Amino acid sequence: QVQLVESGGGLVQAGDSLRLSCAASGGTYGMGWFRQAPGKAREFVAAISRSGGITNSADSVKGRFTISRDNAKNMVYLQMTSLKPEDTAVYYCAASTSVTAATIAGAYKYWGQGTQVTVSS
Repeated sequence: QVQLVESGGGLVQAGDSLRLSCAASGGTYGMGWFRQAPGKAREFVAAISRSGGITNSADSVKGRFTISRDNAKNMVYLQMTSLKPEDTAVYYCAASTSVTAATIAGAYKYWGQGTQVTVSS
């Protein structure tokens, strides 16, 4: 059983930076970050392969968000810069059953509880 715990969310102003962390237990997998804003569907943000050699990110965050991982610490990170009000959402960490950097929610079996990110204008 894989357990995921996110941290690092908060209230920031537009243009600020924030780093989300995800502590994973129970194995090493392809990992991803998704987000869900009020009234909207959950959407893909970024993903990283088990080795860390392959990453994918949504067009809306390319150049601003960076996903990384430290397998020795079982941690996954999402560094967010130049935050915009439209980045406001609950951010979820997810673990895939494969080693790839999957971009669809269906590829992920395990999910964290989420951490709120609010960006004020």
